Amino acid sequence: MITPSRNAPKIYLTKTEWVALGVIFVYSSIPAFGGLIRVLELAGGPQIAPENPRALLTPTPIILHILSSFLFCIVGAFQFLPSIRRQRPAGHRVIGRVIAAAGCMSALTGLWMTHFYVFPEALQGAALYWVRLALGTAMIGLIIWAVIAIRSRRLFQHSASMVRAYAIGQGASTQSVLGVAWIIVVGSEAIGPLRDGLMIFAWVVNLIAAEIFIRAMLRPPKRRQKHATPPFVRP
Repeated sequence: MITPSRNAPKIYLTKTEWVALGVIFVYSSIPAFGGLIRVLELAGGPQIAPENPRALLTPTPIILHILSSFLFCIVGAFQFLPSIRRQRPAGHRVIGRVIAAAGCMSALTGLWMTHFYVFPEALQGAALYWVRLALGTAMIGLIIWAVIAIRSRRLFQHSASMVRAYAIGQGASTQSVLGVAWIIVVGSEAIGPLRDGLMIFAWVVNLIAAEIFIRAMLRPPKRRQKHATPPFVRP
């Protein structure tokens, strides 16, 4: 039996990183684990969530979407921890390849479902349809650009692109929070154009948060300009 070496270096996370990781896990839990329940149902398990006729008719896209989104949002959270990037650079690269593929799969299946599934007007109007197509396409483009950037050693462009892609991928989490908050305040679920507006607003919130994070945490500090003393010139 192979046992791990006692001399193997451990990964040490700061308190801030543990808090950030916990917040992301909790924030992602509603759509992530709700989606996994749907996968178990489609695999023949007991029905817990409300019936989804689209999933029953064509289950493969939604299963792939749920699993890839789970990987992208949950496992992808580790990629933003500086301690892991410093202490396990090889692991960071391996996980990066996995979540890049998972993110593209999540976006592609989301695009497929948006276009080919038949949604009632109460669940998807024209505005939400076009926003989903635009953001799904943008997410794939951002991930591809992040891969190109890291191969060229452009670290800031790589990190910024992945943060923006992650913000789009985490749209379901913010949508869940806003949806639950709306039900608590109003007492009923938002439907129709109001639901579309809440879902679009969730992506706007995520993208604004991503830009704030990029500017506050990722952008390299400006180099201090050294003002050289001008040479003495005789009149």
